[in-house]
Amino acid sequence: MRAVIQRVTKASVTIENKKVASINSGLLILVGIVSEDTKEDIQWLTKKIANLRIFNDENKVMNKSLIDINGDAIIVSQFTLQASTKKGNRPSYILAAKPDVAIPLYKQFISTFEDLIGRKIQTGEFGADMKVELLNDGPVTIIIDTKDKK
Repeated sequence: MRAVIQRVTKASVTIENKKVASINSGLLILVGIVSEDTKEDIQWLTKKIANLRIFNDENKVMNKSLIDINGDAIIVSQFTLQASTKKGNRPSYILAAKPDVAIPLYKQFISTFEDLIGRKIQTGEFGADMKVELLNDGPVTIIIDTKDKK
């Protein structure tokens, strides 16, 4: 499981000209799932993201987590995060989990994240053609892969 975490001052998701998610200060989290991902990957990654100290404290030092600032989040499924560009110029998405595997894991990721931060979060729609807008704050962008644990 791979995630791109972006600290934002605002973010939104629009599907077919309808805004389905919108937040101010918080995180935009893009998640790419592979077939080998497990509940353990979800547990590790959601805990890591919820507790990442990437928000400024009173001294302008990144020392606070999403939980600490009571920030919002949008989680968007993005299979292209699992692209392989090893051969040629057309990315291969063969590693990305098929919907029958990815959808339940995506839903569990959302539910687990909500439990950790203690509230509902907003999401995109799995498989939809989404327009994602954000104002990256910093910019702060972190990439985490459960296979590397980095």
